Amino acid sequence: MFQTPIEIPKSPFSISYEDRILTLGSCFAGNVGRKLQDVYFDTDVNPFGVLYNPVSIQNSIELLLQQKTFTKEDVFEHNLLWQSFSHSSLFTDISAEGCLDKINFRMNQAIELFKKADILLITFGTAWVFEEKKSGKVVSNCHKLPAANFTRRRLEVAEIVDAFNCLICNLLNRNSELQIILSVSPIRHWKDGAAENSVSKGTLLLAVNELQEQFANVHYFPAYEIQMDELRDYRFYAPDMLHPSDVAVDYIWEKFCQTYFDQQTLKIKKNLEQLSADLAHRPLHPESEEFQKFRIGIEKKKTELIKKYPFLEKRLK
Repeated sequence: MFQTPIEIPKSPFSISYEDRILTLGSCFAGNVGRKLQDVYFDTDVNPFGVLYNPVSIQNSIELLLQQKTFTKEDVFEHNLLWQSFSHSSLFTDISAEGCLDKINFRMNQAIELFKKADILLITFGTAWVFEEKKSGKVVSNCHKLPAANFTRRRLEVAEIVDAFNCLICNLLNRNSELQIILSVSPIRHWKDGAAENSVSKGTLLLAVNELQEQFANVHYFPAYEIQMDELRDYRFYAPDMLHPSDVAVDYIWEKFCQTYFDQQTLKIKKNLEQLSADLAHRPLHPESEEFQKFRIGIEKKKTELIKKYPFLEKRLK
């Protein structure tokens, strides 16, 4: 075997199709979140866009807890575009109204799910942060403003632990059954330099370890270790040699499924994967009798799945 297998113990809890899941953080949170959505889990993925550092993730969760509505005072104009320091460039618009419409639409969606969330999946990407000098606040995205506007520094382990300690206590006071899965992104931040990237990842891993020891509801999924050790070959990287390849993402996703899904969930997932493949089928002759029978068969499958698992009804519409 030309690998160093990562042994992952079975999770003490299982993720089911009746759970509501919110994912926040780096690109890896987005990858896993979209995989969950692809097989019809009730999931909201990165409602602020990609978030890289723990403070930005903590701030975003606080905004959801506050049920924040963004106003014109919360956005700014730069290079004829309106944007928010709390959001990625996905929310940028040529008008303040357009920017705020995008932000508040996603906020409302995320708030509704977050009120009843069962699983919170968080991925830390880097310990480096940018603080706006004017406000002293950590921003989620600099939006290509002049570097002189910001102070760049690396978070300390204690800072991350203290911030999340308070946040997690607050979350568990609202819902003692909430399960929090933490991970560290396997994507390397090469602009920091090889050594600084390693220090950054180490800082995140130490913080996660402390939080896991403090809270029974906090769990660690070793995405970083799987990529670094088990998939220790450049064929598991995208052309930039930094991001995981599609093959690697699929591999880590399967490890995630094995860790958190019970046999019932895996069975439903398999049925829904087949349904998804059928729905994605594009026939050469859509007007043919054969394809019409195929479509009737798909609707029959959907009806049978909904009858057996009523909680899937809204997701299969």
